[in-house]
Amino acid sequence: MLHVRRNTLCSAPVLLLCLVAVLLTPRFALAAPQTTPLPLALCAPENTFTLNIDNDYFPLPVGRVWVYTGKEQGQNVGLRVTVLDATETFHFGGGQNITTRVVREEEWADTNANGVIDPGEQLIEVSLNYFAQTAGGTVCYFGENVDIYEDGQVVSYEGSWRADGRRGLPGSAPGIFMPAAPAPGLTFQQEVAPGVAEDQATITRTGTATVDGTVINTITVRDFNPLDGSKGTKVYAEGVGLIQDGPLRLFPVGG
Repeated sequence: MLHVRRNTLCSAPVLLLCLVAVLLTPRFALAAPQTTPLPLALCAPENTFTLNIDNDYFPLPVGRVWVYTGKEQGQNVGLRVTVLDATETFHFGGGQNITTRVVREEEWADTNANGVIDPGEQLIEVSLNYFAQTAGGTVCYFGENVDIYEDGQVVSYEGSWRADGRRGLPGSAPGIFMPAAPAPGLTFQQEVAPGVAEDQATITRTGTATVDGTVINTITVRDFNPLDGSKGTKVYAEGVGLIQDGPLRLFPVGG
């Protein structure tokens, strides 16, 4: 998920997002000298879950939209993340059923870098991602359904997985996407699908971002994929969510 964007974005719920991209000036503290692994038991199916995902650094209210733009390998790319008014239920052993919130991601070749999928611009990837939050505030990741595009056609479902193993992936389980109390040094597995999706994350820094004169706390997360050795960096802002994903930054719609 998230590499990891409803109508035009500068409606009231997302006005703050528009301002962040224009006025963001992060200042980071030093990285933590050691790491503390979080147990996957934090997201085990035996926990109590809610669809009210209000984690300070990864809030997912229904209808919220984020748009990001930037260059990848010299190409303008857009990413839109939308929290859908839809759910997906996962079935675990012992009759435990967990209902998750569905988040849609669309990545495309944003030729004119305007943050909109214009006619003629090609999709790169579309995915549905599944999240729920524990009573303690940890956001758990239950999988994703991935469509990868070439020339307007779906050519692969690579990276798709489900925490309940219904895709024939033994050993799958819910991952920790965002801790209840993020702090430098915390490290955790976000994806738990052996051989298919095994992304890991470490919170490396805390900092602040100035948004129209208001200081907002931020965290920086380093991602690592042990399957191919790739790494990345994301920045999350308190009360906003993801504001930077590698070279992609929150798009200043109307800014």
